[in-house]
Amino acid sequence: MRRSSTFARQVLLVRVGRRDGDLHPSDLSPTEHRYADRQRRRYGLDRLSRPTLGVDPTLSLDRADFKPIVPVSPAMPPMAPADEAGSIPLLPGEHTMARRMKFALVNACTLASLMLGMLAIFLAMQGEVRVAALCLIACVGFDGLDGALARRLGVASPFGAQMDSLADMCSFGLAAPVVVYASLAGSVSTAAAAVACALVAACAAIRLARFNVSPKDGRFFCGVPTTMAAAVLAVTVAIGLPVPGAVLVAGVALLAFAMVSSFPYAKLARLVKLPPWLWLAPVIGALVDIRLTFALIVVGYLVSGPVLWLRQRRTA
Repeated sequence: MRRSSTFARQVLLVRVGRRDGDLHPSDLSPTEHRYADRQRRRYGLDRLSRPTLGVDPTLSLDRADFKPIVPVSPAMPPMAPADEAGSIPLLPGEHTMARRMKFALVNACTLASLMLGMLAIFLAMQGEVRVAALCLIACVGFDGLDGALARRLGVASPFGAQMDSLADMCSFGLAAPVVVYASLAGSVSTAAAAVACALVAACAAIRLARFNVSPKDGRFFCGVPTTMAAAVLAVTVAIGLPVPGAVLVAGVALLAFAMVSSFPYAKLARLVKLPPWLWLAPVIGALVDIRLTFALIVVGYLVSGPVLWLRQRRTA
C-alpha cells in the first residue's frame, strides 16, 4: 500500500508539474533517496546545512569551514605550527663557534649535576651514605655554576632552563630522598622513612613545576628552593647530626612541606648584603660546634619565611 501510494503521488506531481511548468528534478528522485533524506533528518545529519533563526538563510555552512581550535594554556605561550616548530634553534642568537662552545660548557655543568645525582644513588645503595651526601653537595655547586655561567656568557635559553629543571628533579628530587632514606635505615621504621622521603620527592616535583610557570620575584623565593632543601639534607647526612631518628623524620617532612609553601624566603643575593657583623656569629659558632651551628642556621631560615609572611600581611 505504501509503495502504491508513493507511486501515485509521484505521478500526480509529474502531471501537476507539467501543467504548471515548475517541475523540479528533485521531485523525480527515487524512493530510496527520499528515505535516505528522511533518515538524515531523523538523526540530525543535515543540521549543519539547515538555516537557523536570526541567520541569513542564503549563507551555507560547510564542514570545511570549521577549523580545529588548539587549546591554549594560560601558563605557556601559543605553540608554533608544526612546520615552524622544528626550525626553532636551541640556542637563540648567533650560531658562532664561540657561542656554541659556551652553550656546550653550560649544559655540561647541568649534565654533571645530573650524573653526580645518579652516582649518589648508586653509592647510597652500596651503603656509602656520606660519600653520596658529598656528591649531592657537588650537585648543588654545579647547579649554581650552570646558571651563573649562562648569564655571564650570554647563552641563557629556554632549553637550558628546562634542562636545569629536569636535572634538579633527578638530583634533588630523587637522589636526595634516596640518600636520606639510606641514612635513616636502622634508626627509624622503614615505613616512616619511606613516607618522609616520598614527601620530599613529591614536593620537589610540585615546587619545580610551579617555579617554571610562575612569575619570578627578584627578592624572595616562594617556598624553600629545591636546591637549598637538598643541600640541607646532604649536609645533615654528611656531618651526622646527633639527634634521634624520629626528629630527623619530622625535620625531613617539615622541609618537604616548606618547599611547596607560600612563605617568602630571602634569596642568597639578599643574604649576602646583610651587615658583616651578622656573619661573625655563624663563623664563630662553626669553630665551636659546627653541628649545632648548622642546625640553628637551618631552623632560623625556616622560621624566617612565616615571619616575613606575617610582616607583609601587616604592612599590606
